[in-house]
Amino acid sequence: MTYCYIIKPYRQIPPGGLDWQKKEHAMSNWLNTLQTFFPALGTLAFTLVLLLFVNFWIKRSQAQGQTTATTYQFLRVLFLLTAVIAIILLLPISDQTQGQVLSLLGVVMTAVIALSSTTFVANAMAGLMLQSSNTIRAGDFIRVDKQFGRVTRRSLLQTQIQTEWRDLTTLPNSLLINQPVTVLHREGTIISAEISLGYDLPFTRIEELLKQAAAETGLEEPFVLIQDLLDHAVAYRIAGFLPETKNLLTARSNLRKKSLAILHGHGVEIVSPSFMVQRPVDPSFKVIPERPVLHEGPQDLDEVPEEKIFDKAEEAASLEELRTELETTRGNLKELRAQLKTCEESEQADLQLRLQQGEAREHWLQASIEQKLDS
Repeated sequence: MTYCYIIKPYRQIPPGGLDWQKKEHAMSNWLNTLQTFFPALGTLAFTLVLLLFVNFWIKRSQAQGQTTATTYQFLRVLFLLTAVIAIILLLPISDQTQGQVLSLLGVVMTAVIALSSTTFVANAMAGLMLQSSNTIRAGDFIRVDKQFGRVTRRSLLQTQIQTEWRDLTTLPNSLLINQPVTVLHREGTIISAEISLGYDLPFTRIEELLKQAAAETGLEEPFVLIQDLLDHAVAYRIAGFLPETKNLLTARSNLRKKSLAILHGHGVEIVSPSFMVQRPVDPSFKVIPERPVLHEGPQDLDEVPEEKIFDKAEEAASLEELRTELETTRGNLKELRAQLKTCEESEQADLQLRLQQGEAREHWLQASIEQKLDS
């Protein structure tokens, strides 16, 4: 009888037994999953790095006055939308699933645009129109729909102003397009005050006194208008040119202060038409202070509340002015460099000196703008 022996090969059990095999299998599955999603994850990482670079580039462009906040916001929205579509296309899913996801994204975007077409799209288009026309700049005094203040910031969807109470009010850009907007001229504006005086006063004398008040306030080329001939009094308007609109509220208040001081100081009484009805007085009694303000000496008109009221708007205005000066300085430097190439030797020293001074001014302006943006 013949016996057959089957010898099985020896199988070595790895260290850790079956647990080690499970861990190895899990690690392999994780690496396979990571490899599958690597294109999408790489695109996401590249998008984040590129977004940081775009933020840095935009901030630097704003410091140099080359890019506005409206342009930055528009580019950022467009960039993020493109990144989302790219990530969906690189996901390890079938073409049919990708089509369904993109279709769903299109439906959602269409619904959002349709539902917000009266707000988002309208304000965005209005923001682009305001940006292209450039009629409103940071630091400007504007009046629109019973709102008055200084512009602190402009964006694609809204414009922010700082009111005379120091509060910040946000106005949708569509309001600035659909409503008349009054923008005070940066190079100066006309301010006025109205007052009603009796018919017993010669208007030539009143005109002389009101012009004196306007001149002492600091207004240029003052003039007086007779607004109306009322039943009880004559309505006057004193006005003058204010070359610097930065302290607009103070100038208006000072004009009224000086008008009261000058009129009372020269014995002109200012009363309402119902005053005699409520309390009859002796005709010889003057309805003015016992000691008129004019006789108390020079008045302190140095208080400037606008520095506190419009602090944020003033920062935005100064930043805008620095950008404008930087652009002008660069234009002058370009002209000087062109002249330096074609000038005679006797003129080179003067041109080089002016060029050095301009370059130093350019560096200072750019550093100032970057400092304000960082603060």
